[in-house]
Amino acid sequence: MRRLLLSAACVAAMGMQAQNPFVQTWFTSDPAPMVHNDRMYVYTGHDEDGADFFWMQEWRIYSTDDMVNWQDHGSPLALESFSWADDRAWAAQCIERNGKFYWYICAHSKLSGGMAIGVAVGDTPTGPFRDALGKPLFENGSWDHIDPTVMIDDDGQAWLMWGNPRVYYLKLNPDMISYEGEVGMLPMTEEAFGSPVMKEREAGKTYKDSYVEGPWLMRKPTPATAQAGAKKGKKAGKRGADDRYYLLYAAGGVPEHISYSKAPTPTGPWTYVGEIMPLCDTKSFTNHCGVADYKGHSYFFYHTGKLPNGGGFGRSVAVEEFQWNADGTFPTIMPTDEGVKPVGTFNPFRRVEAETMAFSRGIKTEQNDQIGVYVTDIHNGDYIKLQNVALDRQPLHTFTARVASGLRGGAIEVRLDSLGGPQIGRLEVPGTGGWEQWQTLTANLTATANGTHDLYFCFVGRKGPKLFNFDWWEFK
Repeated sequence: MRRLLLSAACVAAMGMQAQNPFVQTWFTSDPAPMVHNDRMYVYTGHDEDGADFFWMQEWRIYSTDDMVNWQDHGSPLALESFSWADDRAWAAQCIERNGKFYWYICAHSKLSGGMAIGVAVGDTPTGPFRDALGKPLFENGSWDHIDPTVMIDDDGQAWLMWGNPRVYYLKLNPDMISYEGEVGMLPMTEEAFGSPVMKEREAGKTYKDSYVEGPWLMRKPTPATAQAGAKKGKKAGKRGADDRYYLLYAAGGVPEHISYSKAPTPTGPWTYVGEIMPLCDTKSFTNHCGVADYKGHSYFFYHTGKLPNGGGFGRSVAVEEFQWNADGTFPTIMPTDEGVKPVGTFNPFRRVEAETMAFSRGIKTEQNDQIGVYVTDIHNGDYIKLQNVALDRQPLHTFTARVASGLRGGAIEVRLDSLGGPQIGRLEVPGTGGWEQWQTLTANLTATANGTHDLYFCFVGRKGPKLFNFDWWEFK
C-alpha cells in the first residue's frame, strides 16, 4: 500500500475549523458537565426541531475523553420516566455519590399544576435511570421551580439550588433523594445579584445586573487549581473567607448573559462580582452555563442558537477553554466557533460507535433497545468528522462497518483532513433488506497515513433519498 504524507503545517491548518456547537445531530441546551473516571460527560436538554416554544420532552447525554470527539449516548431519561410529569423537560444536572448517579431535573407536574424538581438515579453515568421517588422531590404549585444545580461540599454536605426569578435551596441528606429542614430562599438583593427581584425595584433606577435563572453552584478554585497567574513553585493559598463559593447564572433579562456572585457559605451572604460571558450574538436569547476542570484544563459550557434552523427555541451546546485569574476569579469568556483543542488523540483501532464525532453535517441519531444509539438520516453529501485521529499506531489494512439499508444503499468514502482530502478507502453499502437488518461489511484500504489526522466519513449515493443507517466501525 502507498503511504500518504502530509506536512504538519498543512494538518494544523486543516484542524482550525469550527467545532462549536459540539453537537450537530440534535438541538441541545442547558449543558451540565460532570467528570467521572477520566471521562467528561455533559447532560443536556433537547429542543424539538421546528419548535416555537420550549417544548422539550427528554434529556440527553454526550461524553468524550479528548474534548473534541463526542459520543452520543442518546436519551436515557424523558418525561415518560416520571409518572407525575407531563411537559417541559427543562434544565437538569447529574452528580455522582457513593457509586450512584443522581440526575436532578425539572418538569411540569400534573399533580400540582406547576413546575417541580425531581430526581432520577442510575448505576452508571449513562444509566439506565429511574425515578428515585415516584413523586417530585419538591413542588408547591409554583412555576418558579426550574433549573436545578447540585454540589457536594468538602464536608460531604450536598446542596441543591434552583429557581426563576429567585433562588431556592435545600440541604440534601446523604441519600441524595431526601432533604433536611425547610426549603430556603436566598435574599435577592442589589448587593447579592446586582438588583432585587422585579417587584422590589425602584422606578427609574438603573441597576448593574439582575439574576434571571439557570444557577450553577460551585466552589471557588484554590490558587493551586487556578491555571493563570499562579507562578510555578508558589505555595498554594487558601480560598478567601468571603468568596469560598460561586453562583453562576443567566442574567440581565431577555436576551441573557452569564454573571456570577460569591459567598462564604452556600446560603450567603452573596456578593455580586460581575459578568463572565457578556451579551453576544449567539443567536439565542437565553443562555445557561456549567463549569468543569478536566485533564488540567478548565472548561465553560453554554448554549447558542448557531446550528442551521436554530435560534431561541433551537439551541445548541458549546464549550470554551479558559484560564482562571490569579485570584481564582473568572475571566471574561467570549463564544467562539472554533471551540476547544483536543487533550488527547483518538484511537481508531477498536470498535468505535458511529455516533462518536467531532462534527457532522446532515445526519441524525436514533436509538432502540436492541442496537442502542446509531447514525441515521444519511443522504448523499452528508459526513462525519473525527478530529486528531492517531493513524500511525499500526499499519492500516481494512475498514469495517456495521450498516443497514432499506433499499438502495450507497457508500462510505474514508478521507483524510478534509471533505476533499486524500481518499484511503471506500466501503460499498448494498441494500440489506431493511433499515434494521444489519450487516457487517469490510473494505480493503487503498492507502495508509503517517501521523495524526482528521478523519472524514463521506456518505455518497443517489441524490435525494435516505441511503443507510450506520452503527459502528473500526480499522484493522
